Formats: sequence, structure tokens, C-alpha cells
Amino acid sequence: MICSNGNDILAGMDAVADRARKGRGAVSNATGRYEPTQRIATDDGWGSADAELSPLRTTVGVDATRRIITTNDSPDVPFDRSINPYRGCEHGCVYCFARPTHAWLGLSPGLDFETRLFAKPNAAALLEAELRHPRYRCRAIAMGTNTDPYQPVERSMGVTRGILEVLAACDHPVTIVTKSALVLRDIDILAPMAAKGLAQVAISVTTLDRDLARRMEPRAATPERRLDAIRALAAAGVPTGVLTAPVIPALNDCELERILEAAAAAGAGTAGYVLLRLPLEIEQLFEEWLSEHAPGRARHVMAIVREMRGGKAYDSRWGKRMRGTGVHAELLSQRFALAVRRLGLGRRDWRLDTSRFRPPQKAGDQLRLL
Repeated sequence: MICSNGNDILAGMDAVADRARKGRGAVSNATGRYEPTQRIATDDGWGSADAELSPLRTTVGVDATRRIITTNDSPDVPFDRSINPYRGCEHGCVYCFARPTHAWLGLSPGLDFETRLFAKPNAAALLEAELRHPRYRCRAIAMGTNTDPYQPVERSMGVTRGILEVLAACDHPVTIVTKSALVLRDIDILAPMAAKGLAQVAISVTTLDRDLARRMEPRAATPERRLDAIRALAAAGVPTGVLTAPVIPALNDCELERILEAAAAAGAGTAGYVLLRLPLEIEQLFEEWLSEHAPGRARHVMAIVREMRGGKAYDSRWGKRMRGTGVHAELLSQRFALAVRRLGLGRRDWRLDTSRFRPPQKAGDQLRLL
């Protein structure tokens, strides 16, 4: 049912609880904060509430953006520019902090975010144009900072590969964060770049529990395949790290040391972690997911989350949003530091070689003398 915000037209009708769908992360498709209407599931009296839910098909539209490099001045991240080849992410990670961005499109941060995607097929051409701009100054470009550049649709669309081909051709440094083994497809590009000091990859490993991963990150690679990706990248000479993100109290935080140990054994050289973040609509989406998939510990999880966020579900302050505050946050930080020291995992070094960069050439350009 769709109704205007604030109008009570459900009298006499029973709202029904949303249910998990196989292969999808979010339980509901709650309306975004900018939409003028609300969608509410109701029982029509004909048994619709008990009917088996039909699979949701993934659709891919075109994002007609005119710029491809996004800049930021956040003190919480070690980069000032990034590229996101896609809006939305089919991996369906319920905790994804990028979900609220779908509200800007008039879509839901819930199921819409993981089923209604938008690709940027002209990304490579846009990137070439921006790198040729006379005022462009080379610094490492980060990929995977919002949505995963190697989500399933990349297999057929190849937008990420096109971007890497442009960066490799002009010796521009790049860093990648992904939870997909599809990154191995591009070792033929990444390995030569890494040999020049131009590429680094971090694989996100949230849990080693395959069942938990399937429920929490339904269309992402299994934990085993992510460790295999670390192993293969490291063997190819690509500096590879592990990102334990997000760390969720009373759900996967107990795995922190085991994840780091497994990643180090696979060849990871650096490590990082990020505490669970629940801005805007994600708070409701995550609590729905807990009620569906971990009802026995839902209240306990959220109680610790709020303790680590000063009594709220989320604290957006610089310097606090990634790590949290309080006793639990401090203990987590100490555990991570001790494990990193014991395993020889340093902090990820984002310093890559920018001296090799040469702007892309276009037809008619005069060749440069070396």
C-alpha cells in the first residue's frame, strides 16, 4: 500500500511484517527520507501476507553523470578523491553505510539499493577528460569507498576494468577496497601497476562464518574466496591488506583476531578495521535484520552499539564515527593493535608513486620529448 505521509488510512487494515528474501540483505524496502509517500505492506484478507515472496530481479540503469572523480576533505580517510563506478550494490550487505545515498534518487535504501542499480558506462571517457585537465594534480584515486567496484554486475559491464585501463595507461596510482574475488580478473592490470608502486588492494573480510556471511552479505564472495583473493594478489606482487569492516559488537567482534590471523597467513601485509556505522535509514534496516536473523541477541547488540556511540545508534563526529567511544570501543582498539603487532600487520600505507603520471593523450596531441 502507498499512502501520503502523515495520513492515517490504515484503519481496519492490518499491516504485516516484512520478511527476508532469499539472496537479499535488507528485510524491507522502506521509503527514503525525501519521498512524499510511504509504502506499507498490508494484509488484503486474501492470504497475500502468507504467500511466498517472489524473487526480486536486479535492474541496471544508466547514471548519466558528467564527472567521475569525487573529492572529499574528510579527516577520517587517508584519500581526497575517489571513483564509484556504480550506484547501489548487489552484494546486499545489510550494514552498508552507502545505502542512504539511494534516497537522493527517490529510491529506498532498503531492497531498492541492492536491486535497482545504476552504472556509469562512460566512466573511462570521463576519467580521461578529467585527467587531461591542465589543473589536475595527481594523487592516489580510491575505489570501493562507497559501493563495491567488483559487485556482480561488473562481470558483464566491465566499468571498473575500463577505469583501471585508463589509470594504467597514464601511470596513475589507485587503491581498491572490495569483498569480491572478481578483482582477480584484473591481475593482468594490477600486477604491472603494483610493480611500479601504483596499486594497492584491500580485501574486506567481515566474518569467517560462512552462514553469517550468507545472511549478512548475501551476494558477496564467501569468506574462503576472499582469503583466496588475498593469497592470489599477494602472490602476484600486489600489496594487499585486509579490512575487518564493519566490526559489529556481540555479532562478529569475537572473530577479530581470527580474521587477522587468517588474512596474514594468506599473505596480507596490512590491516584496518571500522566499527559498525548506522546513519539515517540504516538504523531501522539493521534492527529489522537483527530481528529476523539474530532475534536472541538483537537487544544486546544494539545496547552495545549505543554505548559505543554515546547513547545513540550513530555518532557522525569526525574522529568518532569510524571507531566509537567508551569502554567497548577502547577494548576493541587495544585488541586490534595487539593482534596487528603480533602478526606483523602494519597500517595500510596509501603513499603511492605519483611521479610517473602523464596525462592521457588524445588524437592530435603533440608527442612529448622524454
